[in-house]
Amino acid sequence: MIMEPKHSAEMCKHLEKQNQALMGTYRAMSHELYKLQVEEETIMRELYELMSAEGLLPKHKKEKQLERDAKESTPVGKQWTEP
Repeated sequence: MIMEPKHSAEMCKHLEKQNQALMGTYRAMSHELYKLQVEEETIMRELYELMSAEGLLPKHKKEKQLERDAKESTPVGKQWTEP
């Protein structure tokens, strides 16, 4: 089946408009995705800082436990001294 030139020109215009609309939507969605990724990175950084300050990270948990153990093992009123 062969399309008449009149219809092919209309179809081409229609497809061009659809392409422009889709590209606009793509750009908008890409921009929104980028903003969300930046926001996620900021939130994760803040969460890490908060967890670090609270001693909730595995590395910090060990350090806090060692500090507690050292405090508990020293006699009251005396400083821990190296031999």
